[in-house]
Amino acid sequence: MKCAWLGCLLWGGLLFAGNQQAEFNVNCRYTVESVELSGDTGAKISAGLREELTRLVGENLNPPALDQVAKRIRHELHVRSVTHRVLRGTQPQHVKVVFDVGGRSAKFEVSVPKFLYHSNEGWSGLVEGTTTVGNQAFTLGLVSDGDELAERYSGLLGRYENRKLGTSRLRFRFQFESYHEQWNQATRQNLEPAGPPPSADYAGLYRTRQNFEPVATLVLAAPLTLSVGTGFQRFETQYPAARTEASNSLITTLRYHRVLEGSEANQQDLDAGYNLRAATRILNSDFAYVRHHWEVRYRYSRGASVILDDFAAGLITGQAPLFERFVLGNSSTLRGWNKFELDPLGGSRVVHNSVEYRYRVVEIFYDTGAIWDRNQPVVPRHAVGVGLRQGNLSLAVAFPVKEGRIEPIFMVGMNY
Repeated sequence: MKCAWLGCLLWGGLLFAGNQQAEFNVNCRYTVESVELSGDTGAKISAGLREELTRLVGENLNPPALDQVAKRIRHELHVRSVTHRVLRGTQPQHVKVVFDVGGRSAKFEVSVPKFLYHSNEGWSGLVEGTTTVGNQAFTLGLVSDGDELAERYSGLLGRYENRKLGTSRLRFRFQFESYHEQWNQATRQNLEPAGPPPSADYAGLYRTRQNFEPVATLVLAAPLTLSVGTGFQRFETQYPAARTEASNSLITTLRYHRVLEGSEANQQDLDAGYNLRAATRILNSDFAYVRHHWEVRYRYSRGASVILDDFAAGLITGQAPLFERFVLGNSSTLRGWNKFELDPLGGSRVVHNSVEYRYRVVEIFYDTGAIWDRNQPVVPRHAVGVGLRQGNLSLAVAFPVKEGRIEPIFMVGMNY
């Protein structure tokens, strides 16, 4: 305590009142009236740092504590410097503290959003490197994914993001993707000339695929965002002859995310979204279709126990390329089933729900869902599984609920 008071007595500051500048020796008799960050940086700080700034208000001025907070702000915002100044308060013996954030330095990070082994699909992975300068981020990634779609796609992606386009309520993202495709034998047998004729609901196989996707996101309210953009897909078909086709669509996404009120030991989280992709001849698209996708995720945690419920549904009308079709039976849906046995071409209709219970590192889950095409019967299927999870890293074994021989599916890795 003596050291803190000594620091107060030795530390000097500047107070500003209107256009007049007054210099005096600051000591701990002054009470902090308010704390501010210069510029529009308040929305970028974490909840923990925001709480630490709030705790300064109402306390006696403590210059060493301000120095520590300034260091934390500089580390969290990745800036060259953070200084603090003291201004005269609105009441006697009260002051305002302002943290001035200096110029931003570039920050480079490498992340692995997906690294997964599936006993039926093999390895899938995504590695990204991101450089952040102020509100802008530049990302380059390498991907090989045999899990998400009916195809295995491998290649690179690039992304530019501006997290504050004039205002903190408006963001912009442009993504470019270039992939080479590999197809499972079951899919080939259904679409190659030797197989049965393809349905009018989907197109054929393709060798390569590129995507150009600019999207703007507007924060309508604190928990609600609206994204609007376009997707320009180009792919080289394999049959009946090699040619380039386009699938150009309008994109709209509405998302709602809210942490529901609760105590520190009892927390609830709700995340919901609706995505619409409409390919149209107006955009010079070779395909005309509308793709709807709904999803709702609810999470409830109490102590070491966590309950999750994930619901998803989708509908495609018109003729859509294979990469737009829905898939069940991978590492996140109907775990335990083989997606190429359920539908090697994917489906134009899908509904799925997953219930999961976690206690510390142990998890158990139950999946149910159905995938089908227009004029086909709906066949519900079920799967159960158990596993171990630490953060985003998990090891699980899942079983399909069906008659006859049952082969478990093993999954290990992480998938954000």
